[in-house]
Amino acid sequence: MTLEEYRQYASEHDDWAPGWDAIDEAFKKLYPDQEPAHFGTLLHSRAIFGGDEYLDGYSIYQSPHGYKHLLTYGMTDLYTDEKAFGGQWSGWGYEMTIKLVEDTVEDCKWAISMLSNLARYTYTQKRYFEPLQYIAGDGTSIHIGVESKITALLTVNDTEVNGIDTVHGRVDFIQLVGITQNELEAIMKDRTLAQVLVDNMKKDNPFLVTDMKRTKSYL
Repeated sequence: MTLEEYRQYASEHDDWAPGWDAIDEAFKKLYPDQEPAHFGTLLHSRAIFGGDEYLDGYSIYQSPHGYKHLLTYGMTDLYTDEKAFGGQWSGWGYEMTIKLVEDTVEDCKWAISMLSNLARYTYTQKRYFEPLQYIAGDGTSIHIGVESKITALLTVNDTEVNGIDTVHGRVDFIQLVGITQNELEAIMKDRTLAQVLVDNMKKDNPFLVTDMKRTKSYL
């Protein structure tokens, strides 16, 4: 698509969100017959309108493998913007995902809050995430109020959805994986152990699903 074609299509379709559509298309390939549960953030709460919410929405898919697959919208350029057209990266260059062992969509809302906080961190601190980075917490469960050995996060490329090229640039999908405090401390001492941890976890958990009841250590 040329810039002129982009302008023309945008002028004829007021509600066109090419970045959003491209993300949906990537996940439709994985979940072709599924309409995800979707949560949009309130307009007045979004940062562009003076609020502290930096994401526009979230989708939650039910994997046939038994887990919930969460996806953010808002780390990339979702809507028509000539300045974003043809860029190398769309926005921050990625959307976040996480896979959870949870029974219902309602049970996943704690993770939505966590993703919102991570987006706020990136936008306000100008610190973005790349694969094999750790995100340390305060030593307590990442699910506030629920006791768990999972106290931190590790970032990887989503194990099922590949990155895509859009009219606004590249969009990768960075998956967050819950890790224990012992695993975190080992990685903090030796960053090369991050890949070792991922490889070890995949032997039991190939999709790197976060199970808040996990007690086994992989380092």
